[in-house]
Amino acid sequence: MAALMLQGCGSDVGKSVLVAGLCRLFANRGLRVRPFKPQNMSNNAAVTADGGEIGRAQALQALACRAVPTVDMNPVLLKPQSDVGAQLVVRGRMAGTWKAAGYQDRKAALLPTVVESFRRLEGEADLVIVEGAGSPAETNLRANDIANMGFAHAADVPVVLVGDIDRGHVIASLVGAQVVLDGADRDRVKGFLINKFRGDPRLFDAGRADIAARTGWADFGMVPWLGAAARLPAEDAVALEHARGGERRRVTIAVPMLSRIANFDDFDPLRAEPDVDLRFVPPGRALPGDADLVVLPGTKATLADLGFLREQGWDVDLAAHVRRGGRVLGVCGGYQMLGRRVSDPAGVEGPPGAADGLGLLPVETVLTGDKVLRPVRGAMLGARFEGYEMHVGRTTGAAAPWLEIDDGPADADWGCVSPDGRIMGAYVHGLFAAGAARAAFLAMFGAESRVGDYGGVVDAALDEIAEVLAGALDIPGLARLAGLTAAVGTGG
Repeated sequence: MAALMLQGCGSDVGKSVLVAGLCRLFANRGLRVRPFKPQNMSNNAAVTADGGEIGRAQALQALACRAVPTVDMNPVLLKPQSDVGAQLVVRGRMAGTWKAAGYQDRKAALLPTVVESFRRLEGEADLVIVEGAGSPAETNLRANDIANMGFAHAADVPVVLVGDIDRGHVIASLVGAQVVLDGADRDRVKGFLINKFRGDPRLFDAGRADIAARTGWADFGMVPWLGAAARLPAEDAVALEHARGGERRRVTIAVPMLSRIANFDDFDPLRAEPDVDLRFVPPGRALPGDADLVVLPGTKATLADLGFLREQGWDVDLAAHVRRGGRVLGVCGGYQMLGRRVSDPAGVEGPPGAADGLGLLPVETVLTGDKVLRPVRGAMLGARFEGYEMHVGRTTGAAAPWLEIDDGPADADWGCVSPDGRIMGAYVHGLFAAGAARAAFLAMFGAESRVGDYGGVVDAALDEIAEVLAGALDIPGLARLAGLTAAVGTGG
């Protein structure tokens, strides 16, 4: 079956968006396409229909393929809980917590599982487009690798290397990678492409020719800066560094950037609204005094980030915000923080311990080892939504539920709301994607929704990116490299 792998000269060079765009491009040409990432490291995750979890980027890429996300699309997911440790998720299920050094020694044992998932996708698709992680030129990580060349060799998949010209030194990045790769890995790379170019592309013709001459790799083209990518959910918290908010609008929403912030794409639909100024507040800065709403987001380490929040003085800012009559929303870990107490007796998310919460809701949470992963449908403020739960912990004491859940099990999360309606919390992610639910929420602030269902925004952005890639890249050449025999057009 046909397959192609994009690897990069580093993290955040745009691999995820390029894979999504190529998935949509080939899907638009009538092919059954599937995305695949052997190993991902991200705290932004999505729940699959079969009750597992995968990286949010692979869920977006599945959408680009017009396919249902499955755990096979991202069989190994690492969710960082500290600087040296992460929760390991294998084929959608939590498989323990690993220290970084120990994982590097043992990850090779996961390669058969990774290849097995890839083969299943091959069996149902005309084309599988694979995304690497980080860079294959990180030679200190090459032993036991399952994310880049280790996988590419095991599955016999050709590689195209992506360079990010926006960072500068792209010639050195690509040529340097060719120099440090060993012979077998070097031969596995069949070509390169340049991403994130701004300006007249003819100005870099000589640079591309130099890279090709020095490496012997085929030049598959150069992608301009993709403005439509800003309308896609971001996978990594790196993107939040460029999402500070703008001019004062009808509603100002502040989101503190917790050290292990997770699933922050929950708020992308709000950011897309013209009346909303969504501000991600970095460490070292106070929460803005003019905020109408403060959102405590999800986190991969609730107790640790509760301490981090206090270290930043955000608890003091939040108390002042509440005294001024401001509203507060807690989602998942943020919901847990809003309660009276959070306990982790078994050390599920770090060292065992407990701490007083912020005391803004009458709930208490005990973190437990069994993770809840399930799709959720219901109503928020009388308007319909579709979302999902993804959390450890059981929260009790919610006297006044905030959400209405359809056919929920006994432990379904209805959330909690304060008597005055100004403090809200729930475990459910994805509350704002549906236009009606987002409109009902914004109405509390006297604002209107002008976007509609956010899915349409994302879908249109994927089509726009696919169209740009068709004109910028050698699509027939990529198709031949992947092993496609069906006609895919000339691009452009």
